[in-house]
Amino acid sequence: MSLEPGAERAAAHTTVLAAEAVAALHVRPGGTYVDATFGRGGHSRRVLEQLGPAGRLLAIDRDPEAIVVAQAMNDPRFTWAHERFSAFATLLDRAGIAGVDGVLLDLGVSSPQIDDAHRGFSFRRDGPLDMRMDPTRGESAAQWLARAAENDIGEVIRTYGEERFAKQIARTLVAARAREPVATTRQLAALVATAVRTREPGQDPATRTFQALRIHVNQELEELALALPACMARLVSGGRLVVISFHSLEDRIVKRAMRAAASSPSLPQRLPIRAADIPPPRMRLIGKPVRASATEIAANPRARSAILRTVEQL
Repeated sequence: MSLEPGAERAAAHTTVLAAEAVAALHVRPGGTYVDATFGRGGHSRRVLEQLGPAGRLLAIDRDPEAIVVAQAMNDPRFTWAHERFSAFATLLDRAGIAGVDGVLLDLGVSSPQIDDAHRGFSFRRDGPLDMRMDPTRGESAAQWLARAAENDIGEVIRTYGEERFAKQIARTLVAARAREPVATTRQLAALVATAVRTREPGQDPATRTFQALRIHVNQELEELALALPACMARLVSGGRLVVISFHSLEDRIVKRAMRAAASSPSLPQRLPIRAADIPPPRMRLIGKPVRASATEIAANPRARSAILRTVEQL
């Protein structure tokens, strides 16, 4: 079977929690939805299957490779934007969309990004140490490592990688760059391996460092903290925000933001006010967190750490 331009990129990617995420959105045929992390379009295609002729779907992604796939989707109900999802409100204003019935965020790095050695996300494939989700903008991991202070490198690896050998890794990297630039993924992985004395069984010594640098280079946690309130603010009554996280730092931000939105405003103690007069929460949590099934994990091991949370506008 021949594939339309860009479709071969989508075919290589397995979308995590695809059915569960779209079910959580509770798609209305005439609704307006935003897939704020389009990736290779797995979630978007499922949403379009449930939308009627009057429905509308906006896809957002900062990866140019994802936009190539989005451009190949010929559907009058579908539009796309090459941008970070923190620009959510600006993009809706630009598209003339006041409110939406649902937003989906599938966080982290995608399989095609990891599997492409030229993107520099994986220590398993040698390539340039880039790690940018949008290689056309900003500073690569190699460029940052070439100029950052040792303390800053250690802090990033400790905070975003939760790496207990962060100080030793930073010292090793600074000493190495004095001899030659740290410019490739295999080079970085080898240097980290000399600084990490012990590691959990089955985990490469470079795993936490690569995660930390990727999060820092792409400002992933800052982007998420900006996007969550913007997404919730534009939901119409009954609209839902669905978020899939892949590590504890992301999930902690998502969980706290959703719980705060689903809680009544905190009032000073001993304030003479009746319970009936306390303003109700503006959102409610939907169900329990959802994880991938054993069957999905067996077919796609990268789904093992995925966790899905949903909140609904009241």
